[in-house]
Amino acid sequence: MRLLLDVSAVPSRPVGAGVYAVNLAGELSGADVDVHLATRRRDEPRWRELAPAATVHAVAPDRRPARLAWEQIGAPALVRRVRPDVWHGIHYTMPLRIDVPCVVTVHDLTFFDHPEWHQRAKVAFFRTMMRAAVARAAVLIAVSAYTAQRLGSVLSPHAPVLVAAHGVDHDRFRPGPDDDADDLARLRALGVRRPYVAFQGTIEPRKDLPTLIAAFGDVARARPGLRLVLAGRDGWGTDAVRHAVERSGVATRILRPGYIPDAAVPALYRQAEVVAYPSLEEGFGLPALEALACGAPLVSTLGSAIEEVVDDAALLVPPGDVAALTGALEALLSDGALADAFRVAGPRRAADATWRRSAAQHLEAYRLATSGAARAPRARVERTGARV
Repeated sequence: MRLLLDVSAVPSRPVGAGVYAVNLAGELSGADVDVHLATRRRDEPRWRELAPAATVHAVAPDRRPARLAWEQIGAPALVRRVRPDVWHGIHYTMPLRIDVPCVVTVHDLTFFDHPEWHQRAKVAFFRTMMRAAVARAAVLIAVSAYTAQRLGSVLSPHAPVLVAAHGVDHDRFRPGPDDDADDLARLRALGVRRPYVAFQGTIEPRKDLPTLIAAFGDVARARPGLRLVLAGRDGWGTDAVRHAVERSGVATRILRPGYIPDAAVPALYRQAEVVAYPSLEEGFGLPALEALACGAPLVSTLGSAIEEVVDDAALLVPPGDVAALTGALEALLSDGALADAFRVAGPRRAADATWRRSAAQHLEAYRLATSGAARAPRARVERTGARV
């Protein structure tokens, strides 16, 4: 099978969907697939290193508006040159005028369910393109059963919807000893000292960091040495986070190191007293799964794919509930036996979540797309990959 995988949307510092694309490309390029990657023009060296067995086509413009236009105008020419069996759009969209079967990944439906969590221009664009992709794709991939359910409810696709859960790089995200010297050295380089509560992810409205900051303020007053680390690059709408820090009464104990190197992320999870991921909604929630793999006691939220991902290996509270989040943090900070139980449960829960398994589920989608049997009178959801 010849696959043309569009990774042109992946930034130089990938998070979330970008991490998914990087790991999927790496796994597929080592499988029995002729993988071709459509990348940004200046991205060729990076992708040759990440997926050495793949053929890299560095043809997409670097800037977002031009890249999005290229997907519709330039991609058909690339398809005619490469002649793939299937095109995979890894981030909601696809070229609308190509004559090969297309597979499209849908990460969540928040552009429809919660447009207030996104920039207006993105909402208008992705709503239009998602409708078009759902109408034209041969197969749709949802990253969780929750996302598959929302996709069916919101857009009523006629193509099959396959659930392919994300994986974890277990060579990096694994348990380790307390006070590991390498971990602590990486944290010192970021200005992070124990003890701390950690968040890792893009700083944006959906992550609901003001609720975490308020809850931290409540538990921190009785723990003068405790800090809160909000790690991750700024997305948009960060003024609410800045104002919450200013109002917290513990602003000097809240650290915002920005985007942290890949090598430091597992250290941040392993050495944390608690990892908090208070997102209002997730289509998957990869940081939560990575934290579990590292053996971190985790507090996250009810009501979306997080429940599916973590099962009973974390404390879950209603989103946006300061009192409930305060209580969960307090429980893990004060009850060593409870925290230790979650340190054991997390790696067990994450053990089966591998990128190799995810890649195999994607191969199933590609085979279905090229079989000629993909289009169906009504959407169906294949749940073989629904459990993490």
